[in-house]
Amino acid sequence: MNEELSDKTYWKGFVKKHWKLFVVIIIACICAFIGALLVLIWFIETSPIGAYGTAFVGDWNLDWIVGFTILIILWELLFVGIPAGLFFGVGGYIWWSRLPDEEKQEFKARDKKKTHNKRNAGGGGGGSFFIFIAYCILIGLEGNYYTTFGSLPYTYWLSRCFLAIMWILIIFGIPICIIVLIYYLTVWRKKSE
Repeated sequence: MNEELSDKTYWKGFVKKHWKLFVVIIIACICAFIGALLVLIWFIETSPIGAYGTAFVGDWNLDWIVGFTILIILWELLFVGIPAGLFFGVGGYIWWSRLPDEEKQEFKARDKKKTHNKRNAGGGGGGSFFIFIAYCILIGLEGNYYTTFGSLPYTYWLSRCFLAIMWILIIFGIPICIIVLIYYLTVWRKKSE
C-alpha cells in the first residue's frame, strides 16, 4: 500500500512538473482519433467496396469484408498511424534528450525497482483471426467466397463458422493430444515414480 501511495505521489508530481507535455499528448491523441474517424468516413463514402457506402448488409460478401478491412488498415496507417508514430517518436526523443539527468536517473531507478507482473488484458491472442482465416478458406473451398450474404440463409454462414472451428480442433487438437500423451508417458510419469 505504501509503494502504491508513493507511486501515485511520484506520478502526480511528474505530471505537475511536465504539464505542458501532457496537454500536448492529450491534444495529439484527440487529433489522431478525429483523424482516424475522418479517414474511416472518407473511405466508406469513396470506396467501390460497399458501393460507395450505399450497399446493404445483404449485398456484402467475404471478398468485400477482407478487401475492405485490408484497405482501411492501410489507409489508417498512411494518414494517421505513420504521422502519429513519427510525432510521438520524435517528440518523445526530443523531450527525453532535454530532460535533466537527475530526472532521467530517478525515472530509470523507479523502473528497475518495480517488478513487472504480466497480466492478461483479456485479448484474443490471435485465435479469432486464425478462426476467421480458416472460415474464409472453408467458404472459398465450397465456392461461396463471392456469394452475397443475403443470398444464403444465416444458418449457412453460422454453421460454417462452427465447422471451421471443428476442423481446427481436428487438425491441431489430435496431434497435440498425441504429443501430450507421449510426453506424459515418457517424462511426467517417470518423474512421479
